[in-house]
Amino acid sequence: MLTGRRLVVDSSRVLRSLRFSSTSATSDKYKIVVVGAGNGGLSVANQIYDRFAAAGKSLNPGDIAIIDSAEYHYYQVCVTLVGSGLRSKSTTRQPLESLIPKHLTHISENVKTFFPESSSITTTSGRSVSYDALVVATGLQTNWSGIQGLPQALVDSSSGVSSIYSYDTCDKVWNDIESLRNGNAIFTQPAGVVKCAGAPQKIMWMALDRFKRTSRADKIKVNFYTGMPTMFSVKKYSDVLDRLRQERGVGGYFQHNLISIDSPNHKATFKKADGTTVDVDYTTLHVTPPMGPLDFLKGSPIVDSAGWVSVDPATLQHTKPEYSNIFALGDCSSAPTSKTATAVIAQAPVLTENLFSVMDTGKVSTAKYDGYTSCPLLTGYGELLLAEFKYGLEPKETFPWMDQSKPNRFFYHLKKDLFPAAYWNLMVKGKWYGNKTIFRPSFSS
Repeated sequence: MLTGRRLVVDSSRVLRSLRFSSTSATSDKYKIVVVGAGNGGLSVANQIYDRFAAAGKSLNPGDIAIIDSAEYHYYQVCVTLVGSGLRSKSTTRQPLESLIPKHLTHISENVKTFFPESSSITTTSGRSVSYDALVVATGLQTNWSGIQGLPQALVDSSSGVSSIYSYDTCDKVWNDIESLRNGNAIFTQPAGVVKCAGAPQKIMWMALDRFKRTSRADKIKVNFYTGMPTMFSVKKYSDVLDRLRQERGVGGYFQHNLISIDSPNHKATFKKADGTTVDVDYTTLHVTPPMGPLDFLKGSPIVDSAGWVSVDPATLQHTKPEYSNIFALGDCSSAPTSKTATAVIAQAPVLTENLFSVMDTGKVSTAKYDGYTSCPLLTGYGELLLAEFKYGLEPKETFPWMDQSKPNRFFYHLKKDLFPAAYWNLMVKGKWYGNKTIFRPSFSS
């Protein structure tokens, strides 16, 4: 058992001595513990189990534990389709227990504290769980109270305020879009990190197209207020989106951060780059709330100064040598890329390979993550701009011969029809590898 700093530092010897010993499904000691059962946690837990089996070194049922108290698992990427009237929100979630195979142990609790020097965690009930290797896949936190008046406005059916970033409110988005007959429709994006940075404008483009298709566009002014300096972080796609904005008559207000909502008077207050504020009247207001690291991670010994789990951006292994048996992926990690489901898809096999190698040989493999992520940007019904890029905001496209800077119908149907099916049938089972489909990436030895 890894019981102290000195033993953790000597990870190659300790992990080799433990890597294939049996553990009990009822034990509080596991070979691998995965914290979080979102798309990252489920996919990587299954991939790790399969990787050991493929190497002829199968783990026993119960050797991998997933810790998460959630009742449901949510396909968060699909909420834009709900807000656009293309799907029912009931199709975006399934009971978590139904998605965890019997060979994985589910601990239906949440983690309270990490003790990396003793390779253990403590749950909110006080239960101590130890591990040989740890994967952190907790996601991030949506800070609804970060905007004054937002929580109250979201539960008020007459406020005109909605957000696709919650299961409870994503259908309100569609109701507000459908009921609007005239006035000002405002869509916001905060400065800083958000889940899928393109989503705030995806719903705007869909609403605008809906207004046009139902002969309401000439009576509704659509404006985009963003805390960011441009439409998108990658210049190639940002330039295209800004041209679309101007061609379609959408107002663009950059470096305008929403700080408060006065829902009884339908007023939104934005803070500008120079520190001054401006009040704006709205009829309908779609809000993307600020986001950040989870509270229980802040101050933990495994996170950096910003609150993200500190990992090597290529190997996804913890940056501290004494915590070499800790890995992280997805929204909670410090990897400097956009926080999207496609980033998780690209990270999972790299993390899996490196974790397996550490437990098998004491060192990481040659597998490296290059920062690949993707944002399927809906720009209207029947069209989508597929933004794909890697570290350094450099485009890395799957279909370069199709000119991915132009929205098209093929990409639209990938998001609307293929991706949801692939998610529920393959990704959460660790069987989906993005642009490689069902074929696991190979890594040189």
